[in-house]
Amino acid sequence: MLLTRKSSSATPAVRGSSSLVASLARGVARAVPTMDRRAFLRRSGLGLGVGLAASQLTLVKKAQAADPAKATGAPTGKVEVRRTVCGHCSVGCAIDAVVENGVWVRQEPVFDSPINLGAHCAKGAAVREHGHGEYRLKYPMKLVNGKYQRISWDQALDEISAKLLQLRESSTPDSLFVVGSSKHNNEQAYLLRKWMSLWGSNNCDHQARICHSTTVAGVANTWGYGAMTNSYNDMQNAKAALYIGSNAAEAHPVSMLHMLHAKENGCKMIVVDPRFTRTAAKADQYVRIRSGTDIAFLFGVLYHVFQNGWEDKKYIADRVYGMDKVREEVMTKWTPDKVEEVCGVPEAEVFQVAKTMAENRPSTIVWCMGQTQHSIGNAMVRASCILQLALGNIGVSGGGANIFRGHDNVQGATDVGPNPDSLPGYYGLAEGSWKHFAKVWGLDYEWLKSRYAPNMMTKSGMTVSRWIDGVLEKPELIEQAGNLKALFFWGHAPNSQSRGLEMKRAMDKLDLLVVIDPFPSATAAMAAMPGKPEDLNPNRAVYLLPATTQFETSGSCTASNRSIQWREKVIEPLWESRTDHMIMYQLAEKLGFGKELVKNYKMVAGKGGMMEPEPESILREINRGVWTIGYTGQSPERLKAHMRNMNVFDVKTLRAKGGVDKETGYVLDGDYFGLPWPCYGTPELKHPGSPNLYDTSKHVMDGGGNFRANFGVERDGVSLLAGDGSHSLGADITTGYPEFDDVLLKKLGWWGELTPEEQQAAEGKNWKTDLSGGIIRVVMKNHGCHPFGNARARAIVWNFPDGIPQHREPIYSTRPDLVEKYPTHADKTFWRLPTLFKTLQDQNKDIGQRFPLVMTSGRLVEYEGGGEETRSNPWLAELQQDMFVEINPATANDRGIRPGEMVWVSTPTGARLRVKALVTERVDRNTVFLPFHFSGHWQGQDLLRYYPEGAAPVVRGEAVNTATTYGYDSVTMMQETKTTVCQIERASA
Repeated sequence: MLLTRKSSSATPAVRGSSSLVASLARGVARAVPTMDRRAFLRRSGLGLGVGLAASQLTLVKKAQAADPAKATGAPTGKVEVRRTVCGHCSVGCAIDAVVENGVWVRQEPVFDSPINLGAHCAKGAAVREHGHGEYRLKYPMKLVNGKYQRISWDQALDEISAKLLQLRESSTPDSLFVVGSSKHNNEQAYLLRKWMSLWGSNNCDHQARICHSTTVAGVANTWGYGAMTNSYNDMQNAKAALYIGSNAAEAHPVSMLHMLHAKENGCKMIVVDPRFTRTAAKADQYVRIRSGTDIAFLFGVLYHVFQNGWEDKKYIADRVYGMDKVREEVMTKWTPDKVEEVCGVPEAEVFQVAKTMAENRPSTIVWCMGQTQHSIGNAMVRASCILQLALGNIGVSGGGANIFRGHDNVQGATDVGPNPDSLPGYYGLAEGSWKHFAKVWGLDYEWLKSRYAPNMMTKSGMTVSRWIDGVLEKPELIEQAGNLKALFFWGHAPNSQSRGLEMKRAMDKLDLLVVIDPFPSATAAMAAMPGKPEDLNPNRAVYLLPATTQFETSGSCTASNRSIQWREKVIEPLWESRTDHMIMYQLAEKLGFGKELVKNYKMVAGKGGMMEPEPESILREINRGVWTIGYTGQSPERLKAHMRNMNVFDVKTLRAKGGVDKETGYVLDGDYFGLPWPCYGTPELKHPGSPNLYDTSKHVMDGGGNFRANFGVERDGVSLLAGDGSHSLGADITTGYPEFDDVLLKKLGWWGELTPEEQQAAEGKNWKTDLSGGIIRVVMKNHGCHPFGNARARAIVWNFPDGIPQHREPIYSTRPDLVEKYPTHADKTFWRLPTLFKTLQDQNKDIGQRFPLVMTSGRLVEYEGGGEETRSNPWLAELQQDMFVEINPATANDRGIRPGEMVWVSTPTGARLRVKALVTERVDRNTVFLPFHFSGHWQGQDLLRYYPEGAAPVVRGEAVNTATTYGYDSVTMMQETKTTVCQIERASA
């Protein structure tokens, strides 16, 4: 979208008839002097609890012009309005950026957006600061004798590529680990996974590993797709909502708009959390649980559901496998006394939750990292799924599992980005998957295979949570040839990872460390600060490369609800920064696979006239290859039409009511906003997207569906397919059926409905690998069936350590009595690395005697992620200037700690954090809370002098993850951050 106003010698004119553009142009012309920050906070509404901001943020100083035209306030030059999307959390708030003569001068929340409805949170209201870059990494730098020195791009790329080729020759391609970014747009995330495939290693990962990997695994293995089933908007249709491990009011503030609308209509809101959060303040019922005991609580709720006959018996009979065995276990093992013993919640409170959820259907459940970041996170997620299946809440409007993701494109990066166990679209790493993508990429499969070390092409790589051990572990214990020697942090904050002390050691041992980021991040300071002499590799090279923000490029991003939005480029790249996809191409050229990387793309001139792949071309390749999750229907043209016509989409259903795009003539009627995946088939099929997954009340060509047949057709003689009469609306097959391939199409007599060209492409293929889309077209459009089959959701799984979710105590627990009853898993090697479970738990059985407090962490409304971006924003930095620990008054009094005093937080890792005490009843006597957005202090020391000059964040503080303990999920390697144990003492002056 590009709306341009031209000036004439007479009255200034605005191109187009948009009243919004005219209003914005007038606003720029009459811009008031720069506000002080308090005025900014008042006008934006940031002082309010949830932080929903008003618009009209005029953050530009009025020009003191010499010529008469400017003196009279008449606008001069070119004013453009470019539509983009907030770069922080996953809600997907749209922004109109006002650009005058190439300078981003003003922003407005998009009032037509069905997602944010003209609202912003504190972070969203301040994104214009990205367009000025005062604290950005401005040019390439190299660490020389402990100080960062400016170098040229040519030098940086030459030296980095030479080092990589040397390591490839002396070791293997697996000596490199690349941490991608959930801040990359879909096109960049996809291109990075392709880049790694052409380099020849699966050692790549991104932030989703440490925020929702347990969600993706747990949810996908229950009913088919590892994503939010409904949407923020659809929560307006809920009659009850259970938030467990989610502080949406601070982590996803604008999402609360929809829940507050639901409450106005009578929705009962329940919040379950170890801490009384701002979200809990809005709840009808707040339940405090001991951190890490979600399964005990959820199965306690399920106990009352079963005991009172509140389960949806027909739904279970038709659409769920294994619920009878879950019921037997729940009624035996999770009686009210056992539930209270483990999670500390009395029977009456648990019963009330069950009653509210059962009597107010459809009821929805929301979870975030409070539930996922545990050594049994996969099982906790599945317990949430099982509760919703028992209540019949999946596949219905107002129900669902509404999983709130963390970053603006963490969903998209998970879907198509650098995952170590899969090619884009969750295709896995089997030979057939590689052959599929070799065809999509137009490359020879044998050449691709030759890029990998022997037998490593189909082997999952390491995870971002464990790269530390890839460096430090004994090489003979690692399931690859040697240790990691090179690391790229490509848009990733190291302070978001646990075991900070060991991370510093691993950084020092590397041969090559490269940071590619708009900000230097904590990595720069950690790499530069002195470590232990025995750890320092004298040949280590450290480089910082300035990447652009998403406002300096174009591309698509996927919100939590699976809707995809297209960002327009707001401004040209600042300073010497380059787009991530340009850097990928330039490195690939140096490394010898540049031609193969961009073979299918239109190349366009970017920064300084240098060539880079066009984002639209990359998206079209995604459209051509990612059939599994329906990333095929969202062409650039359809997405751009949606962005230009947000006003036609209904706020509750997200469906367009009429509407024709004036620019292209595209008919929007019937589309769901952002074409939420799966949007099946080719763009020409015009599938509308899927607003609520597994919804049998709609035709599949109307966004409906059913559970996926992804786990076979029977188990132990019991059918895994849906029951008779259970099917999506209008389906020709009215019972369960497997996924479609060429064989099934022929058996059904539907093969002849393919065109000759489609038959040729589909021969020997299934719906996921048929590049023509013909199988999908015939199955969905002609017969109303789902290409991935029609099956039952699995209450019991057989490919996880626990078929039925089991409560297991954290690796470090303050309850030795419960460690005896609910021990963790046995040690094992997976994801290439040996991993400790029971051995470590047994060694620390009595750890609570020295570290009696449970330390948990979470978000603040002012900051996001590792915080480097937001703490570098002066408008946000003023709002929260100190790292702190929340501590209960009784706990503080026992230690002689008074509000505002500095304290030391120590953990079994040996780390000590110096932070400010916030004495509050938000936490109980046994729990403390620290936000995870801070970095720049290291055990009491300010690291300011180790940052590149002029690029340190405004606010610095201790990183909670410097002190978090060892512990990983038994399926995904999610880090365990919510149950670290600690001790707190008053710091001397």
